[in-house]
Amino acid sequence: MLEANHSPNDQSAPVPRHVAIIMDGNGRWAARRHLPRKLGHKAGVEAVRRIVREAGDLGVEYLTLYGFSSENWKRPPEEVSDLMDLLRFFIRRDLAELHQNGVQVRIIGDRAGLDADIVALIDEAETLTRANSRMKLLVAFNYGGQNEIASAMRRIADKVKAGEIEPETVTPETVEAHLDTAGIPSPDVVIRTSGEKRLSNFLIWQSAYAELVFTDVFWPDFGREHLEAAFREYQSRERRFGGR
Repeated sequence: MLEANHSPNDQSAPVPRHVAIIMDGNGRWAARRHLPRKLGHKAGVEAVRRIVREAGDLGVEYLTLYGFSSENWKRPPEEVSDLMDLLRFFIRRDLAELHQNGVQVRIIGDRAGLDADIVALIDEAETLTRANSRMKLLVAFNYGGQNEIASAMRRIADKVKAGEIEPETVTPETVEAHLDTAGIPSPDVVIRTSGEKRLSNFLIWQSAYAELVFTDVFWPDFGREHLEAAFREYQSRERRFGGR
């Protein structure tokens, strides 16, 4: 187990290569302060800025953040509109800094149904940062793990129908190559804030062997000390991947 005074960058306790975070608790953070939910989501965006910087400084290569699920459309229209505005705000304000810091931005999820200006901003962010290599930031937006797998199955079925793939040659690697995260290693650790203990349809294929770390801290309060604590928890575990 990692000693409390060890740095997460200690070579004997490597930092997870791919960290995925379910950013939960914005609304409850606001409610405890008697603030509108909109301000909770805004505080959550500030936490995104903070954690992207901290993860890069700690040596994380891939950071995936669950920004908006395909089920979030069930929320009140005004809240959905606020979340869309925050994505616009984040890209317009932070894209230049992300690019300057060598962060490659990639948005995963279904773009159908998103406003045209949001799709244009996503395309701009991905195009501008495509050659960056210091860290890869994936934002899951209008994303659902079950929908992602179903879409991958449809693409594979189309190739089978066209004679490009034989059904008996389909392997887990075939499926992975048709997911939104194609070319991205599976997460080493999935962190969920706010005390909830479930994946909520997030990276359900990719997280088959990820270590799961749950914290009671609401996302707007999540900082470097909490990220390092999650890394220590990850580093304390023995990863066997089904072996002994």
